[in-house]
Amino acid sequence: MKLLIMGPPGAGKGTQAKILSSKFNLIHLSTGDILRSEISKGSSTGIEAQSYMNAGNLVPDKVLLAMMETTLENFKENGLILDGFPRTIPQAEGLSAIFESLNQKIDYVINIYVNEDVLINRLVERAEKSGRADDTKEVIVNRQKVYQELTAPLIKFYNNEIINIDGDGSIKKVTSRIFNIIK
Repeated sequence: MKLLIMGPPGAGKGTQAKILSSKFNLIHLSTGDILRSEISKGSSTGIEAQSYMNAGNLVPDKVLLAMMETTLENFKENGLILDGFPRTIPQAEGLSAIFESLNQKIDYVINIYVNEDVLINRLVERAEKSGRADDTKEVIVNRQKVYQELTAPLIKFYNNEIINIDGDGSIKKVTSRIFNIIK
């Protein structure tokens, strides 16, 4: 099974992706984690990505597509869940081309939606607990704006395939909503 989980920053994508990966024995591919790993290694991709991430901007499509193509080829025999990719229409088109070249498809596209005020509060709390450098109040507000401009159009792109999930409420409640659709 190949899943794609999307939604604005703070919607709970990463949390739900971890739960889904455990439940269905899927490899959890988080673009953020992959990028942070590249940053910690000090790779040229990581250094370039860090400057964009620290400002709350998206890493350029060509960098992410090249990284994801290699990753998806390596895991083509496995079930997986994509978390945080694609984030733009060109990335979604590139992802479709990658899956087509592998003779595969995305089985479910899950969109978690949450009120923006709830999202900002969640991210501020996460920043206080985790100390992530990319979770300052200014960056959080910019990430929400960037999401609305660049990523929200993916909802229309995946219109016929998308499963919209209300992300407000407890983790268990949101998980239950997803499990009611994916069995």
